[in-house]
Amino acid sequence: MKVLAEKRVELCQTIVSLIGSLRAENGCLRCDFCRSMEDENEPRILEEWDTRENLNSHLKAERFRVLRKAMNLLREPYEMRIHAIT
Repeated sequence: MKVLAEKRVELCQTIVSLIGSLRAENGCLRCDFCRSMEDENEPRILEEWDTRENLNSHLKAERFRVLRKAMNLLREPYEMRIHAIT
């Protein structure tokens, strides 16, 4: 995702305020907030879930809705990639 430079701090604060509760969700194995080394306006959220069902529950949760609303601070639509390992 690419955030508007003038909105970077606001987006980061929102994500940081949510990250602990995201990590505490049932089935969350990993939830990391990081930034591109090449462009500070390209933050990333990396999540790992134990089952597809728990991921689906997360995607329907209020915390995820709050996170999606924060995506209004981006300069272009965010991209979500889901990789399944079997």
